[in-house]
Amino acid sequence: QLQLVESGGGLVQPGGSLRLSCAASGFTLADYTIGWFRQAPGKEREGVSCISGLGGTTNYADSVKGRFTISRDNAKNTVYLQMNSLKPEDTADYYCAALRRPTYSGRLYYTSLSEADYDYWGQGTQVTVSS
Repeated sequence: QLQLVESGGGLVQPGGSLRLSCAASGFTLADYTIGWFRQAPGKEREGVSCISGLGGTTNYADSVKGRFTISRDNAKNTVYLQMNSLKPEDTADYYCAALRRPTYSGRLYYTSLSEADYDYWGQGTQVTVSS
């Protein structure tokens, strides 16, 4: 069974840092584009960042550029989201999602921040930024 499990969420003060992890099981993570999404209370889910299967391409929402960094360790089947300079508006449930790329080119380059493109989803981890 294909599974994604997020971890690393918690309570952090404004300006602080947090690193989220997305651990995959049941499939080879390198074959999938991985995206991070978030949903704040009362708001729709939005794309935050994504990384191609082999790590060659990344993409970020404008709201997190310069503050968040996505990376992956395919040997550990894990994708990370390093979040720095956190703001109260970053408070949300954070989800990782996987999109299978059947071609080598897609594994190298394909990224998407569109929720509808993704096939598999984790259960989420909560991030609260507050003093």
